[in-house]
Amino acid sequence: MYTLIGIGVPELILILLAGAVVFLLPIMALVDVVRSEFRGQNDKVIWVIVILFLNIIGAALYFFIGRNQRIS
Repeated sequence: MYTLIGIGVPELILILLAGAVVFLLPIMALVDVVRSEFRGQNDKVIWVIVILFLNIIGAALYFFIGRNQRIS
């Protein structure tokens, strides 16, 4: 059941899931940044720049650090 390049169904599913995470995580972080209010004046702009330039790492940093900086 392998294709010509040696990738089977389980490997293809794993690749598609990893691709979805790489694509969706920064988008979810950007949406959350845009919809939220922050304490500092430039915090929103800084987080958008960090997420855009660092993609997965920037999104992970936002979810671990940036969400604490929001105004509830």
